[in-house]
Amino acid sequence: MRRRHFLATLAAPFVRGASRRISAIAHRGSHLEHPENTLAAFQAAVDEGADYFELDVRTTREGRLVILHDSKLDRTTNGHGPVEEMDFDQIRMFEPRIPTFADALRVARGKCGVYVDIKRARPADLVREVEAAGMENDCVFYGSLEDLSALYLIRPSWRLMPEAVSVEYLERAMESLMPRVVAFDDRDFTPILIARARRSGALVFVDRLGEHDNPAAWQDAVRRGADGIQTNRPAELVRFFRQL
Repeated sequence: MRRRHFLATLAAPFVRGASRRISAIAHRGSHLEHPENTLAAFQAAVDEGADYFELDVRTTREGRLVILHDSKLDRTTNGHGPVEEMDFDQIRMFEPRIPTFADALRVARGKCGVYVDIKRARPADLVREVEAAGMENDCVFYGSLEDLSALYLIRPSWRLMPEAVSVEYLERAMESLMPRVVAFDDRDFTPILIARARRSGALVFVDRLGEHDNPAAWQDAVRRGADGIQTNRPAELVRFFRQL
């Protein structure tokens, strides 16, 4: 299958007519139509034309990487208790089925990028699975400065994406990680922080979720310089981009 435009977008924004090409990022997959962080949600995001799907990586008791947002199973499955206190075989008994990180990478490979939110995962384990899937050029990694710094020590060329947070925090992140992408949300999507990311040549990925997940807010994000928008409504966002 033809590779989508996300690789070019990571390298640099490019134009479609008079408009920049902006990446559509499906938050936890297409999770308004399918259970969040499941293979069905990820496949739907790919089918809907998303450039990335976002997922949350955690570690089981014996060290397997699985996809779940919360530290506990209770909200999104029929299981109970913390992921890190359960073996992989136990976790796979619950519904909806919790995918492995490797499962998710296979869905994306050759078709879509992956926005990896590091909840709890050892850097060496992330490196092993991403490289085994041949996805090292197709992922961006979001997490705490501590987690990203640990990953930077192993793979400094990877696309690490700190949150902007504040001028002081972003300066520290820029100095220690030299990131090519910076993440923003409603609180820190401000002109001064956008400009700071731009001065370093970093792309700007912003969350437009909740009350901000609508065409007016998407248009505002584009106007303010977003290179990627994270949404709960990927199919609608893709259609919006096609009209730009």
